[in-house]
Amino acid sequence: MPAFFPIHRPRLTAAKIFPRLRFFCSVYDSDESDPSPSPCLVAKPCLQRFQPSPEADALSQLLIRHHNPFHHMESSLQLQGITLSPSLIQQTLLRLSHHSKIALAFFKYAHGHHNLSSSAILDTDAYNILIDILGKVQQFDVAWQLIFQMDSQGNESKPDFTTFFVLIRRLVAAGLTRTAIRAFYDICIILGNEVFESQFSFLFCYLMDTLCKYAYVKVAVEIFNKEKYRLEADTKLYTILIYGWCKIGKSDMGKKFLGEMLERGIEANVVTYNVLLNGICRHANLHSDSRLEGVIREAEKVFEEMRERGLEPDVTSYSILLHVYSRAHKPQLCLDKLMVMKEKGIWPSLATYTSAVKCLCCCGRMDDAEELLNDMVHHGVTPTAETYNCFFKQYRGQREIDSALRLYRKMKEGIHLSPSIHTYCILLSMFLKLDKMGLVWEIWDDMKSGIGPDLDAYTLLIHGLCEKRRWKQACMFFVEMIEKGFLPQKVTFETLYRGLIQADMLRTWRRLQKKLEEESVTFVSEFQEYHLKPYKR
Repeated sequence: MPAFFPIHRPRLTAAKIFPRLRFFCSVYDSDESDPSPSPCLVAKPCLQRFQPSPEADALSQLLIRHHNPFHHMESSLQLQGITLSPSLIQQTLLRLSHHSKIALAFFKYAHGHHNLSSSAILDTDAYNILIDILGKVQQFDVAWQLIFQMDSQGNESKPDFTTFFVLIRRLVAAGLTRTAIRAFYDICIILGNEVFESQFSFLFCYLMDTLCKYAYVKVAVEIFNKEKYRLEADTKLYTILIYGWCKIGKSDMGKKFLGEMLERGIEANVVTYNVLLNGICRHANLHSDSRLEGVIREAEKVFEEMRERGLEPDVTSYSILLHVYSRAHKPQLCLDKLMVMKEKGIWPSLATYTSAVKCLCCCGRMDDAEELLNDMVHHGVTPTAETYNCFFKQYRGQREIDSALRLYRKMKEGIHLSPSIHTYCILLSMFLKLDKMGLVWEIWDDMKSGIGPDLDAYTLLIHGLCEKRRWKQACMFFVEMIEKGFLPQKVTFETLYRGLIQADMLRTWRRLQKKLEEESVTFVSEFQEYHLKPYKR
């Protein structure tokens, strides 16, 4: 086993680290249906993208289908004769993102192969992907072990900014904000103080943005006040903090920070005003026409202030306003706003179209929604799974099984668009509610052969089976999700336990407990060199 705490640590330079960064407008995950603007133009460290790879598809399916959690070497033996390469390992790990235990077992095998190979096959990108997978299931001790393991190896797999940003994002998402902040300051230990200080403003922006994204703006303000002597507050930092206050529904605090920003002579830009505009509109109560009119008046004041400062509202500005009409179920106003945008030469974006499609679907105007869908395709805007999910949600509400299946099979046959995990969950909940178990298993099998079920999908299926009093199947999938590395939510434990007791199946519950204890012991012994937390409560 490699040494995790080397005495001598070669320093990395910024030139060696920054080529790994990919530049985007936002430092957080986008949602096509949400017109919320990016709070700032920050360089976003990004994991490797999912790329078409028949070899990775075949290898990941081999691992998923033949993995035996109680004989962990079985999957590794299946790999004999397969030539591993850095790109194949990365793409396979991406396909195992919902199977943390299998991903770690595969990585262990690749690591052993890496030590025997004359050329490096495990690079920084592969480590970063695995750290992200482990962060999803909150195995942070193992993530740190991997970082120290990276630091003890050659230059091909040294930790970089992306390594820490992935870890910090997962820590904040898990509510471990103080641990995330400590990890931020640990960057200087691993990457070197010179690199950390030279890029402090960039790194600090990312930390602030991540905290604000997950609604920890008060923590962000606290850290900002402590560190403001080390950096010069600029438009980006203030925009991030305004976004944070708006994220938790306190647009008044956002306006206060905007006023402070302008008093200090820091110019606001279109993104700043879009963030504030979205904060005003996003949490507004729109249950009556008078309240809707009040929100629109307040939004128009923001538009006027923008123009007074020489800033012209952009496609995001209009998309936010259109999203208000969508939430208020005003389909004609949505279509009118789309027409106004086009007349001004501002072409609707994917988020704009998706908001309008969602509104038309919610109001039952399915023909108009399909016509708008054709219009966006005609103008070069490609719909995403989120766009089609608007139709699926309406079909679910109206119990239109045939329409949902027709659209689903059309997506399956499409080359450029596949159902998302959210799509599968919508269909699962629909067919479970209607007791169409044949269709439930069809959707489940399709999901397993594709992106694979995640924690939400397993939770949805198990709760649905409990409602149908299908206790044997519920227990089977409960064990399966734990074997695959998912820690069930507390409510799932309670629901299954309560149901089995009420059904006079105490012996079944005891057998289930015994199996979970065996799995816990096997899980720890399988990865005994890693500090894994057992999957039990």
